[in-house]
Amino acid sequence: MPDRVFFGFGACHILAGVYLQNPPLPGFFPERIIPGDGFSGNHIYVTNGDIAFDYRGYVKRERLLRRHTTGWAEQYPGGWNCTLEQSDFDLLDTHALNQRKMRGPDQYFGDPVARAKAFIAKIDHRRNAAKAASAS
Repeated sequence: MPDRVFFGFGACHILAGVYLQNPPLPGFFPERIIPGDGFSGNHIYVTNGDIAFDYRGYVKRERLLRRHTTGWAEQYPGGWNCTLEQSDFDLLDTHALNQRKMRGPDQYFGDPVARAKAFIAKIDHRRNAAKAASAS
């Protein structure tokens, strides 16, 4: 399974947790999209409030939110809603993740932490973040 699919459809919290272990850029914190009751669409990414990083790379935070909410709203013609929260739990702790209905790193096949480290290492963070910040 390609990394973008793996981190985009189920392991986004692993990518965010690894990013925060050794942040390539300062000032980023985890933010979580929590779908309303009965809806799917959970997502965790890191942001500095202006730009965000997830499996797609760096993008304006508002663009990430718009793309995510629009995509899920199309899946629920009767309406879809969510809340945003700054995550205050360890994104790599299995117990904390299981309490929130997410898998811990040890519950995936292979080593998702090593996979996230390799994914993050391939990126020119300063250049890509600057490009995202200047996008309109």
